[in-house]
Amino acid sequence: MSSQKRETAPSKDLKESSLRAFLAKLRKRHIIETLAAFIAGGWLLIEVIERLLVGHYRFPEETIDLTVVTVIGALISTLIWRWFRGTEKRPGNVKVEVLIVPSIILVTLAIDLNLVFQIAGIPGNKLLIGIVAFLLGISWIVFKSLQWAAITPDAAAKKFDISKLAEIKPEKSIVVLPFADLSPQKDQEYFCDGMTEEIITDLSHVHDLLVISRSSAMTFKGKKKTLPDIARAVNVRYVLEGSVRKAGNSLRIAAQLIDATNDAHIWAEKYTGTLDDVFEIQEKVSRAIVQALKLKLISAEEHKMAERPIENVRAYECYLKAHAEVLKMSGEAINRAIQYLQNALDIIGDNAFLYAGMAFAYWNLVNIGIEQEECLVKAEEYARKALTLDAESVQAHAMLGWIAAWSNTREAIHHFKKALSVSADDTLALQGLLMVYVQWVGKVSAAIPLLERLVQIDPFDVPTKWFQGGIYFYAGQYDLALPPWQRWFEESPENPAVQLYCALTRASIGQMNEALSIIGPAATATPGDAFSKMGLMLRYAILRDRDRVFQEMTPNFQKTYKRDAAFSHHLAGIMALLGEKNQALDWIENAVNRGFINYPLLAEKDPFLANIRGEERFKKLMERVKYEWEHFEV
Repeated sequence: MSSQKRETAPSKDLKESSLRAFLAKLRKRHIIETLAAFIAGGWLLIEVIERLLVGHYRFPEETIDLTVVTVIGALISTLIWRWFRGTEKRPGNVKVEVLIVPSIILVTLAIDLNLVFQIAGIPGNKLLIGIVAFLLGISWIVFKSLQWAAITPDAAAKKFDISKLAEIKPEKSIVVLPFADLSPQKDQEYFCDGMTEEIITDLSHVHDLLVISRSSAMTFKGKKKTLPDIARAVNVRYVLEGSVRKAGNSLRIAAQLIDATNDAHIWAEKYTGTLDDVFEIQEKVSRAIVQALKLKLISAEEHKMAERPIENVRAYECYLKAHAEVLKMSGEAINRAIQYLQNALDIIGDNAFLYAGMAFAYWNLVNIGIEQEECLVKAEEYARKALTLDAESVQAHAMLGWIAAWSNTREAIHHFKKALSVSADDTLALQGLLMVYVQWVGKVSAAIPLLERLVQIDPFDVPTKWFQGGIYFYAGQYDLALPPWQRWFEESPENPAVQLYCALTRASIGQMNEALSIIGPAATATPGDAFSKMGLMLRYAILRDRDRVFQEMTPNFQKTYKRDAAFSHHLAGIMALLGEKNQALDWIENAVNRGFINYPLLAEKDPFLANIRGEERFKKLMERVKYEWEHFEV
């Protein structure tokens, strides 16, 4: 009985929701308003033509026919354009409106031309004009079809070429290097990093300036590289470097702006004061750079640069220490961060920035697999507290996006887009929206411009390296996914995430021995690391060691995998590889319920799922996935 319910429920739900979905699309694409406007406006125009031009000024009767044909042609063209421009259902990436609308316009013009000839008394060959219009329409359709025929989701992934981005160096582009700690005790690294990040944040609000993100800028800390080499590595023209000397309450900050194309000094300044002056100094540095680069700030950018999310210096120091701890990505460090943030809240009370920081900390405890739903609930509570204080909080919207991504894909997209509407280069929101488009819904064409931007502003961060292979992997182009991930593996062979995805890719193209060599026999699961655990399970599955696979599936990690659609998808593949079809189907169904609707990958491309595609339960599930994927609007 339960099996029967499971099979019939999806199709029943689809039937019940299809009418509502259709009506919603009519409203969203303004079809009804367009139809009403044309009926009213067309009727009025025809009345004017008939009564005024024909009735009063004695224009030929054919003028009315000419008007009716033109209005009908315009109406049909507009309705088709509005309908298809509002859909993401584009098989082969063919833009139906661009094929049909020009043909309708040609037919309308052919009829109008015949009527004009008739009005003017010019003898014309109606058949010839019709044939010419028909042939032009067919030629257009053939031309566009050939142009788009090869642009499938796979081809869209193939078109992404990271090397092309290096050919374009924006004229106004800058990397802010980590400020050096010149303090007597050398214990102010967190403060220097905070200074670096605040200046990056300030400059990121300037629309006409490309600013390399914090995570990529920080990779140069302690590196012995020349400034021109650094600028070339991140593809920018300008470099800002500086130092901080903090002794007690005294503060001295030095900064200089370099044009890396000729290693010339553009601007340099030193600032002295007390710790209470830190916000004013940061703003002065940011504004000096804007002036030196001859950039003009609009009022919104002026406002953002003057904004101070934490006014109290002691609370600000607590926040900087917390931020440094969270980035260590260990349970102990994140718990220390939470305490620092609580100390800051005790000092100044409610604060949107601190609440968003709390949300980030609690979410990371769940993200790395140490904690479960209790901390996820806390993360959401703090993010929503932040929004009650600041509805435009980029950090809060980005966090709500990541939290929702585990259960509600559309809500996640809403929050990511909201964050990006406030700060277009927020990397956390960019990464989140990319994750949804690339992994879960398989919309490569929507993902490519986001990835191009992420590569520009954050080329060295781990997620950026992952996405450069992920955009191919989740389009089923495993041969193209391997080179970028292999380069990443050579840089960081101990990283569990790159180990897993390199091994998955090797296994997907049949290189099982190479996959086993990546996750070697001495490998062990890092506590709290879902990637290393999944890597071990993949190894045991390739070796057909069923007992060892299930030994790794502790209750805590099953909770982590069930929450994450991508992990559920991979675990379904591992179960299928072992021949555990029922468990594979359970996990793939969980992935779909969590929003994983990458239909081309699930239905055709993923080789791990080959032996369950013939199962009736899988086929029924794919009916639902296909519907949701085709009707998913980016």
